[in-house]
Amino acid sequence: MTSEQTKPRRGRPPKIGRENADTRQALIRSGTAILTEQGFAASGLDAILKQAGVPKGSFYYYFASKEAFGQAILENYASFFAHKLDKCLLDENLPALQRISAFVEDATRGMAKYAFTRGCLVGNLGQEVACLPGDYRQQLKTILHSWEQRMSQCLQLAQRQGTLSPQADCDALAGYFWAGWEGAVMRAKLNANADPLANFIRHFLAGLPQ
Repeated sequence: MTSEQTKPRRGRPPKIGRENADTRQALIRSGTAILTEQGFAASGLDAILKQAGVPKGSFYYYFASKEAFGQAILENYASFFAHKLDKCLLDENLPALQRISAFVEDATRGMAKYAFTRGCLVGNLGQEVACLPGDYRQQLKTILHSWEQRMSQCLQLAQRQGTLSPQADCDALAGYFWAGWEGAVMRAKLNANADPLANFIRHFLAGLPQ
């Protein structure tokens, strides 16, 4: 984030606990929206506070620092995305490989909803990791590892269902999927259309060993 606010200014805390929680979540939602569009370095705290309707002086009642705020945004995003993944990859109504396609379709609709202006927060921050506080690197690696584990388990199910070769390295394929997916998301944002996402999943599935 840019450093428009370098000196914390204290404000009056909310009197009701529920308001406190709601305001904190509003800040996280606003921060998520802006960071997925602009990345960390280009995102100013002023714009986030304005969108959330929170005075500057109140910010530090909810977060100890900008670094802590960014980590809270990332943690919230990881939880949200894991839920989306599980909804698709654990869908017992679909064969394993169709679950992967279902995830891509759902993610594509999510990007189209915002006219492809928003990308993946983890991918965005991963590209900026050299400029981020040191703790972010491990947090990002942990999140990506959890996504890879979910994908690997889905591919292992495909092996048991007979649609993926028993000799396939599911962990390696899962890592390959996420590396390719993050690139496809970046390109979809650049192109402002879904073609890179459709192209990626088509070639990923076609390249799986039978």
